[in-house]
Amino acid sequence: QVQLVESGGGLVQAGGSLRLSCVVSGSGFSINAMGWYRQAPGKQRELVATITSGGSTSYADSVKGRFTISRDNAKKTVYLQMNNLRPEDTAVYSCNAECIYYTNYLRKNFYWGQGTQVTVSS
Repeated sequence: QVQLVESGGGLVQAGGSLRLSCVVSGSGFSINAMGWYRQAPGKQRELVATITSGGSTSYADSVKGRFTISRDNAKKTVYLQMNNLRPEDTAVYSCNAECIYYTNYLRKNFYWGQGTQVTVSS
């Protein structure tokens, strides 16, 4: 059973920083791409950043230069370092992982965490 658990959210003032973590538990699979998404009240979920198993990254334009995604494959963990936070970054942040089971390498399985709240005050 694959589970994703996020941590690191909280309340911070504008200009501050937070570091989110997402740990993937379970066995019998490898993890390809991982990503962070966010959803603000009344808005659709949006992609924040992604990282491949090889370490290639991509970012939403709104967070480029402020956020950094990284991963530790041995720990099955993905991180999101968020600097210079703005009130518009307030949202529930969720991580996503693309898992490939060793018993069926042709099928991609996508899993989500429950999310962690990030609130940025002005």
